[in-house]
Amino acid sequence: MRLGRNTEVRVLGGGAGCLAMILISVILSVLLTLLVNLGR
Repeated sequence: MRLGRNTEVRVLGGGAGCLAMILISVILSVLLTLLVNLGR
């Protein structure tokens, strides 16, 4: 997957990539929830 001219993002294939994407999304959602709760 290419972003812009010089930036290329490699998506991991197979089970490892799938697990990594799931972990990243879970961590990001938890962080966003904490930030929203702390901002109140």
